[in-house]
Amino acid sequence: MTIPRIQLSNNSGSVPVLGFGTATDPPVSAETTKAAVLTAIKLGYRHFDTACLYYTEEPLGEAIAQALEDGLIGSRNDLFVTSKLWCSDAHKDAVVPAKLNLEYIDLYLIHWPVSSKAGVYEYPIKKEEFMAMDYKSVWEAMEECKKLGLTKAIGVSNFSRKKLADVLAVATIPPAVNQVEVNPSWQQKEMIEYCKSRNVVVTAYAPLGAIGTFYGSNKVMESSVLKQIASLKHKSICLRWVIEQGIAVVVKSFNKDRMMQNFDIFDWELSSEDHEMIKTIPQSRVCQGLDYTSCYGPFTNILELWDGEV
Repeated sequence: MTIPRIQLSNNSGSVPVLGFGTATDPPVSAETTKAAVLTAIKLGYRHFDTACLYYTEEPLGEAIAQALEDGLIGSRNDLFVTSKLWCSDAHKDAVVPAKLNLEYIDLYLIHWPVSSKAGVYEYPIKKEEFMAMDYKSVWEAMEECKKLGLTKAIGVSNFSRKKLADVLAVATIPPAVNQVEVNPSWQQKEMIEYCKSRNVVVTAYAPLGAIGTFYGSNKVMESSVLKQIASLKHKSICLRWVIEQGIAVVVKSFNKDRMMQNFDIFDWELSSEDHEMIKTIPQSRVCQGLDYTSCYGPFTNILELWDGEV
C-alpha cells in the first residue's frame, strides 16, 4: 500500500503521513535499530524519524545503505528522513544537519525551544547549562542548511503556538513542520488549527501516550472510551484518529507484529459518533518537558516552557 503524503511549504516536498520512530527507551544496540529499520522498509514504511539525542542516526543511515544495496528501495528519494538539532548545537555557528552519511535529509527540526552549553552532548542537560535560544540567528542557520541543500525542509519540535509565532516573525523561510505530542488524551485542537492557518504541518509524536517510556503514560491505552471503540473495530483507533486530523504521525515499535498493526490504518474510517466520543476524553499533556526547565531559566516551569498550553 502507498502511504498518503502531505505537501510541505516552500517547495520542500511532501511527508508520508505515517512515520517510523527510532527513539528507544531504554536504549537498544545499533544493530537492533538497523534491523528494525530494514524490517520497517520491507513492510512499506517510508518516513523515518531520528535525532542526535536518540543515537540512532548512524544505524538508520546504515540501514538505508543496506536497503539500497539489497534492492528494497529503488533510490534514496524513496524515503523521507527527519532528524533534529540538539540543544547544545542550537547556536548560530553550530547548526549542522544530522550525521547519517546521507547526501541530504528531508526534514531538519529544532528539537526543543531552548539552547544549552555548546559542545556538550548529554541528557538530561545540567540545569545550569540551559540558556535562552536566539531564535533569529539559529533559524537563519537552519535556513542556510536548506539553501545549501543539506536538508529539503526545516521546522521545529515542541514549540508552543507563541514560540512558533516568534520564529515565524523572524523567518525568511517559514517552518514547514511543528512536531508535537498529539493523541486522544492531548488533542491539540488549537495548535493544529493555528499551524494549518500558517501553512505549517503538524507531526504527532506519542500517539499512544508514549507508554513504556520514562515519561509516558498508560492513560491513552487504558481509556475506557478508546477501549469501547476498539472492541468494535479491532484496529489502531489512536493512529487512525490522528491522521483524520489532517496531520502526520510518528509511531515507534520495533516489534514486527506491531509494525504491521500500526500500518493498518488507511482503508477504514472512524465514524462521526466515534469522533464525538473521543472529544469527551479528559485532556492533559503526557510529555511535560520537565527536563527542559531550570531554576536558572530560561523556563523555570512547564507553564513557561509551553506558554500555558498544559
